[in-house]
Amino acid sequence: MAFIERDIDEIKDELKERFILTSKILYGRELSELSQNEVYNAVAAVVKQYTTENWIKTNKQYAINDNKQIYYFSIEFLLGRLLNTNLINLDLKNALKIVLKELDVKLDDIYNEEPDAGLGNGGLGRLAACFIDSMASLSLPAHGCGLRYQYGLFEQKIINGTQIEIPDNWLRDGYAWEFRKPNKAVNVRIGGHAYMKEVPGEENLQLVYEGYTDIMAVPYDVPVIGYKNTTVNTLRLWNAEVNMDFSDYGTLTQEEINQRQEYRRWVNRITEYLYPDDRLSDGKKLRLLQEYFFVSAGVQSIIRHFMRTHDNVYDLSDKIGIHINDTHPATAVPEMMRILVDDYGLEWEDAWDITTQTCAYTNHTILPEALEKWDVGLFKEMLPRIYMIVEEINRRFLEGIRKKYPGDEALVRELSIIENGQVHMARLAVVGSYSVNGVAKIHSDILKTSTLKYFYKVFPRKFNNKTNGITHRRWLISANNDLAHLIDDKLTREWRQNIKLLKKINNYVDDPDFLKAIKKVKRARKRDLAKYVLSHNKVRVKIDSIFDIQVKRIHSYKRQLMNILHIMYQYNRLKNDPDYDMPVPVVYFFGGKAAPGYYTAKETIRLINAVADKINNDESINGKIKVIFLENFGVSLGEMVYPAADVSEQISTASKEASGTGNMKFMMNGAITLGTMDGANVEIHEQVGDDNCVIFGLRADEVISYYENGNYNAWDEYNTNENVRTVMNQLTDGTYGNFQTLFDYLINSNDEFFILKDFNAYIEAHEEIVRRYQDQDAWLRSSAVNIANSGIFSSDRTITEYAEDIWDIEPVEIK
Repeated sequence: MAFIERDIDEIKDELKERFILTSKILYGRELSELSQNEVYNAVAAVVKQYTTENWIKTNKQYAINDNKQIYYFSIEFLLGRLLNTNLINLDLKNALKIVLKELDVKLDDIYNEEPDAGLGNGGLGRLAACFIDSMASLSLPAHGCGLRYQYGLFEQKIINGTQIEIPDNWLRDGYAWEFRKPNKAVNVRIGGHAYMKEVPGEENLQLVYEGYTDIMAVPYDVPVIGYKNTTVNTLRLWNAEVNMDFSDYGTLTQEEINQRQEYRRWVNRITEYLYPDDRLSDGKKLRLLQEYFFVSAGVQSIIRHFMRTHDNVYDLSDKIGIHINDTHPATAVPEMMRILVDDYGLEWEDAWDITTQTCAYTNHTILPEALEKWDVGLFKEMLPRIYMIVEEINRRFLEGIRKKYPGDEALVRELSIIENGQVHMARLAVVGSYSVNGVAKIHSDILKTSTLKYFYKVFPRKFNNKTNGITHRRWLISANNDLAHLIDDKLTREWRQNIKLLKKINNYVDDPDFLKAIKKVKRARKRDLAKYVLSHNKVRVKIDSIFDIQVKRIHSYKRQLMNILHIMYQYNRLKNDPDYDMPVPVVYFFGGKAAPGYYTAKETIRLINAVADKINNDESINGKIKVIFLENFGVSLGEMVYPAADVSEQISTASKEASGTGNMKFMMNGAITLGTMDGANVEIHEQVGDDNCVIFGLRADEVISYYENGNYNAWDEYNTNENVRTVMNQLTDGTYGNFQTLFDYLINSNDEFFILKDFNAYIEAHEEIVRRYQDQDAWLRSSAVNIANSGIFSSDRTITEYAEDIWDIEPVEIK
């Protein structure tokens, strides 16, 4: 059944009736007596009523067609708020706005009542959210599988310039979009002892797995609504719950009661926090437990569902695909083997064929040291049966390698899943998958030539590239509705469903009226952000300034430290060089969280805020520079920030950023990329050319050469570069406080991400930005060129490539 756009007059009476009735059912009071939060929940409940009919139809249609279905396993799904996007996708927003206005309720006022779902941290989780959005919007039979965290990463507070972490209790008032499905619960086994024993009269050894603890995994399903179609897929989030009967307390001893309570606390911890602190052994155990818990629950559920409608387990890989997003779900490989061998009695070779034809893996990291590894002792203690299977996978794999490459034990060591007392999860994922992809062209090339080069030598046909993408429905249509309408005027609304059409905006990049309209939209978005900053940071910024923005997780390789050192340099020149002037004022925005245990990142935040405090209160520079740290940056704040940017800071050390997706969000909203040739910046540069972005710094091959040859010395930069020496000395001379640890990190630890080496090139790149910005006509043309050529970075394109090249699935019409 084709999606029929709703006539507002036809739908609004029905909407009004449903909303009033639902409000009374939920709260037993008149609408005028409801709080804002209660109104939000009533609206969400009405939206769910329109969702569930198509959700049921979607699942029925997949079953009738017997479509192959994909399950995208990810430790994070950073959804953002869903009310606005769900209304847009269902084509209900305009009608509901009218209905609520008639009832004296403003729709815009209730959006903030929805919490940002604390199900992710940054790029990995936001990518997964974009992907499931595209899966549904492209009518593909594909779903998400993850964890239902009670608390998100943390809520970031900046107190006296320092990051303070407080619990992100996003589920405090419940989550309006989830459906608890206790009838679909499964048990996950943890700990105990597993071994093989001989059985008299039997040829094969028998598995013994005893002393384990059962944990009940209960699914909470979130409907994923396609854009103006009838597809509603599922994001299944697993929650850890006790499966023990607690009704017999009256007959228990105090010791037994204490044991039960300890069990309850232990189970509740599993899905309590996103990314528990793993600096200590207990945190490491909890992280591994989280990863296996949702993988085991997900794989069990998938196979159980498959076997209800199919007779032959050998057909599994024809109808099921499991996608491993980064290494966190890599235990899907041995877990599938466990189920097929232990529960269904398959021979090892048959189970391995099915598993390796079912699983596919996306790698997200270039840094070898960042590839996930687990100590054998911990892995074996927590997952004894899974460890046995990993050992056997490794034994058989290395046996084949030795036959193919006799005498090459160095190669064997590089390929071994278990090596130096550690289980290497990326190696497990590569060996157990039929496809291995990187997430940008340069990233995929580096995987082949460096990070996973030994696996590429053995499995060259497995490797491919799928450059990341973002959903234009959230990051343009929802976040920047004025710009979307401006594009509508030129292309009609067809581009919203076929993002390839956005390229036709290139026909208007020299149209003065169109560029004037883009400028008007950008100023409006900058005004919105300026109001937010005045309210939250108590700093007044001029919207005629260049809004230069770097928002992403705080990490040394992303080089926020280089950004703030450059601001210090610029401030020094304003104060001390009478010949220096800034023809255009600049507001530098930072946003992002530092991991609680990442001292250098937290010190970088402290430095940013110390510099901001000094500069923002110095009236002598006449507001030429302002520095703003946006506290607790997340999806909803991002929807305000990306459309307001003039300059997109994408300055990671070349060869270190796998892809990035913030760069795409900025580009799609008309910001100019100031960046290195790293990650997807390379492909952005390919799309828009030198005239429409500013590229600087070392290239990837130069960075890799420095690492290999060891011929870089940070002291040389300090001693020979006055620009570097001046700002470095200010880290310790009291100008901004004491930042000796950052000085030591850059100088004595030899500047591992080449901040000092790229510093002068970065200064020149900023000077080029200011030169270009002064020619407003040319700048606006560049902005339009970026918008026009951003369609290739839609996640619709990415997911279409996954569907065609990896998953072998096609769109399904829901009737």
